Order: sequence, then structure tokens, then C-alpha cells
Amino acid sequence: MVATTLHQQTTQASASIKKTLEGGKASGELPPSIWFGIVLAAALALVSMLLGGWMPTVGGPVFAIVLGIIIRNTAGVLPLFQPGLAFASKKVLQWSIILLGFSLSFGQVVQAGLESLWVTLITIAAAFIAAAVLGRLLGVTDKLRALIGAGTAICGGSAIAAMVPIIKPEDHETAFAISTIFLFNVIAVLIFPFFGHLLNMSDTGFGLWAGTAINDTSSVVAAAFSYSNEAGEYATIVKLTRATFIIPICIVYVFLEARRQKQSGSNFSIMRLIPWFIIWFVCASAVRSTGILPSEVLNLLHVSAKFLMVLALAAIGLSSNMRVMAKTGWQPVVLGLGVWVVVALTSLGVQTYSGAW
Repeated sequence: MVATTLHQQTTQASASIKKTLEGGKASGELPPSIWFGIVLAAALALVSMLLGGWMPTVGGPVFAIVLGIIIRNTAGVLPLFQPGLAFASKKVLQWSIILLGFSLSFGQVVQAGLESLWVTLITIAAAFIAAAVLGRLLGVTDKLRALIGAGTAICGGSAIAAMVPIIKPEDHETAFAISTIFLFNVIAVLIFPFFGHLLNMSDTGFGLWAGTAINDTSSVVAAAFSYSNEAGEYATIVKLTRATFIIPICIVYVFLEARRQKQSGSNFSIMRLIPWFIIWFVCASAVRSTGILPSEVLNLLHVSAKFLMVLALAAIGLSSNMRVMAKTGWQPVVLGLGVWVVVALTSLGVQTYSGAW
């Protein structure tokens, strides 16, 4: 009887998830049960943001996905919560990225980061090449290679989040990619200042290195400001410039996904693959650049974006099965390490060649 009931609940939850992700009912309504999962993810997001404020080097997003994974694989998550978690990990994630656009003014970033642009382009290319070559040698799946490459090349969790709706990886692949990126963020915060002083790097030189070779913004800020205030300010500008490459990278993957589906013989529509949330992200950034929004509104939008991002990552963690992640093996961690080392050494090499130290 218990097994039959559980099977029925699981079947109902799966049907509800499918209907939710396909747009819900014809009238546009979402199933009432969706709120159970959303509230659960929101509660975990609040706890994670509090912990992130206490330990900013780790940050709320990492706490959210790690705590979510722990809960999912110890206490477990009832099928009742699955529709809401599926909705949050997809739709809420897209909303958070749109709101992030209000935090980036393209004019300011491009003007201030023009000096670092060529270094950024070279390190991004190095990251994707290393991810493709090393990932293939290690036997890592295409989607996990893409997530780790984008996370290392662009801006950690935010880039991974932007890629998820396009390439549609499994939840455990997303969780694995974010966890791997986080591991090397923590290591970078600890060792980058040491090597910067050892190499006698200038403030701007170290800021350029940190901004192009460390993934997450909080880790960039933590490492660079521990070096000097000037290094911290410069690294922040470099990091924001680097973050804008989320848009062209996502567009490239849209066309790659379209070609893959065409070659496989499946029905596809380029319009369906276009990440419309990225288009709205651009619109949000354009509005931010006009200066018409008061700082109070921009601050509110920034906080909202951060909370929704943490909420979505909490939902991903709560949906991640560690048994499946364990089957992925050690290869993704080695891939993350290899790509990160390549990016760090490439940035140093370019600076050495150009005399930017």
C-alpha cells in the first residue's frame, strides 16, 4: 500500500512538473502545489543569505546549493515539493538573470575596462579550449564541460545559471559544476595574494590577474582588496567587463544547440532556443545605463536579483541526487582544476609579455 501510494505521488508530481515547465494550464494558471516547493526554496535561500553575509568569501549562492544537496540526500524531499522546485530552478533562475541586468551599465564597464578587454578575451578563449580538450580526454559529458568552461571563463555561478536554460543539463550536472567552481574560488582567495606579492605585482597588475582568473565576483573582491584598495577597485571593473561576455557566449550556444538538434533529426525551432531572458537582460542593462532609475530602485532590484538567484540555486540543490553525482566521478573536479590553472597562467603570461606588471 505504501509503495503504491508513493508511486502515485511520484507520478502525479512528474505530471505536474511537466505541465509547469510547458506553461501550466491553458489558462496560464500554475498548479497550486507549485508554491510548496517555492516556499521551501525561499526559506533555504533566506538562511543561505544570512550565512553568506556571515561568511562573504563563501557567499549565499554556494550555501544555498550545498545546504540544498545536504537536505535532499539526508532528510529527503517529498514529491509534493518537486513541481515548485522544478519551476524555481528554471523560471525563477531566468528572472534573476534579467534583474541582474540592472546592475550592469555597459557604458561605464566598457569605458573603464577597455584596457583589460584583450586580456579578458584571451583568457576566455583559453578557458573554453582547455575545457573542450581536457574534458574530452577525461570523458566528461558535453554539457558538464560547457558549464565548467563557462563558469571558469566568465563569472562562475552566474554564467552557469545563464547556460542552464539553453543547454538543459541535469540538475546534478549543474550542482557539480557550481560546486567545482566554488572549490577553486576558495583556493584562489587564499593563494592569489601570496603569489601576487611573491611575483612583486603592481596593484593594477594584480587587479587584472584577479579579475580575469578568479571566477566569482565575491572571491575576486575578497582576493583583490586583501592585496590593496587600488587592486580591489581595478579588479572589480575587470570582473564586470568580463561578466558582460555572458551574452555573446549564450548566443553562441543557442546556435550550437540548434545545429545539434538539426543533426540529430529532432524537430527544433531557433525561436524556441533563443534565450529570451538574455534579451531582457540586455534591455535591463540598457535601462540601467540611461540613469533614469534612482539609486534606491537599483539597490532594490540588485537585492531582488541576488535573492532570486539564491532561491533558484537552493531549488537546484534540493533537486540534486548525490548518488547520481557520485557516478560522475572525479573527472569533473580535475577538469575544473585544469581549466582554472590554464586561465590563471594565461593571464599571467599575457601580462608578462605585455609588461603590464
